[in-house]
Amino acid sequence: MSSKLTPTQHAILTHALAQTQGKVLWFPDALKGGAKDKVTESLRKGGFIAQVKRETVVTKAGYEALGLKPPFIEHRAVRTRETSKQATVIAMLKRTEGATIDQICEATGWQPHTVRGAFSGTLKKKLGLQIAAVKIPGSTTVYRVESSASAASSRST
Repeated sequence: MSSKLTPTQHAILTHALAQTQGKVLWFPDALKGGAKDKVTESLRKGGFIAQVKRETVVTKAGYEALGLKPPFIEHRAVRTRETSKQATVIAMLKRTEGATIDQICEATGWQPHTVRGAFSGTLKKKLGLQIAAVKIPGSTTVYRVESSASAASSRST
C-alpha cells in the first residue's frame, strides 16, 4: 500500500477496482456526510479519482497508488470528416472505375442494405449527389457519382 493513501481511501479504491470495474460507488458505512465529502475531495485532489461523464472512476494514479498496473486503454484514432466512412464511400464513388456494393462493404464494414440506404438517403437526398448505376453484363453493378455536367446532359435527353 502506498503511503499516499489513508486506510479509508485504500478501501474505497480497492472496492471500486474489485467490484465495480473502477467506478467509485461504495463508501464505508462509518463514513457519512462531511467526512465522505472530505475523503472524496482528497481522492479527487490527489488525482486518484476523476469524474468521467456522470461517473466517478479510478484514474491511472489510483491504480499506481495501490501498486497495480492500470489496464490498457485502447485509444482509437480520431475520426474527422475526411476520414469518415461516408467520406470513404464518396471517394470510392468518385473514382473513374466507380465501386461495387461489395467493395464499399469491404472498405466500411457495412452490410449491403446499409450501403444502399446511404446511397438513397444521405448521398442522394441530403447531399444531392447524382449516383449512376451501370450494370456490367455477366458481372455486377458499378456505382459512380456523376459529374454535374454529365448528369444535366443525361436528364435532358
